[in-house]
Amino acid sequence: MNTHENFSAETDARRSVPSRPRSPGEQARQDMLLRYLGAVATAAAEHTRTATTHTGPAPEPAGATGPAPPAASPAREAAPSREGAPLVRDVMDVPAASVHDELPYRDIARLLAREQVSAVPVVDEEDHVVGVVSESDLLAKIAFEASGHRPGPVGRLRERRMHGKAHGESAADLMTSPAITVLPGATVAEAAWLAALSRLKRLPVTDRQGRLVGVVRRDALLQALIRDDTGIRTEVETRITALCPPAERDAVDVTVHDGVVELTGKVPRATMDRLVAEVEAITDVVEVKNLLTAG
Repeated sequence: MNTHENFSAETDARRSVPSRPRSPGEQARQDMLLRYLGAVATAAAEHTRTATTHTGPAPEPAGATGPAPPAASPAREAAPSREGAPLVRDVMDVPAASVHDELPYRDIARLLAREQVSAVPVVDEEDHVVGVVSESDLLAKIAFEASGHRPGPVGRLRERRMHGKAHGESAADLMTSPAITVLPGATVAEAAWLAALSRLKRLPVTDRQGRLVGVVRRDALLQALIRDDTGIRTEVETRITALCPPAERDAVDVTVHDGVVELTGKVPRATMDRLVAEVEAITDVVEVKNLLTAG
């Protein structure tokens, strides 16, 4: 083995070794993240399917590249929610901290520290959300002022905008606008999808006139989306009742642990295949262990 091959082998070996020992709850957290991602993916697929059915090709949701058409985002028009689906109003924080657009940046910094948040909505005199100001906005201002850097006449547009922000003194000057918001009647899954797409940890919640009514946190969305094992088992049993004739229902036993469903018992082959497919389609299910026997 030459020197290059030996170096490559050592690099691969280091990459295969975890940087730190696994904590006792790490596997459970990974499973929770997978279940959350599955719920977000399902919400995205349902939104795309609904938008395509009603308006043709699905428009791009509001994000960092700019606002979307009214039908593209739960912020503008919430789709009819599924019966029993948790809604944003059920998990949002009320009242929500906010700043007025004329507030000086030093007072913004004090409020962020007091509320222990990294960003807050910016509102006008009538409480309409006009943007969001974050720690990053404040840090960028200080960094540009300290560096004394000036963009050239052909400087990149983004650099010139940041330079312009550095001279701002108020929330209106420093904020990111327009804000990405969500309606209280949107489903938690829709809000989670929007937060993931926009890479945001917190979403302002507004009424249909754009007035601030709350804020929803990503961790609150996660907890609301991921049911405990008892809730998953209840839905599995509901599927069994719907699919199996009365004589076969009692023959199927269900256990659930950390989102993993185990099915045992004896049912006809056709019933078994349909049942396993139905359980695998449940959003919160991580895995289905099919221990059923055909008979």
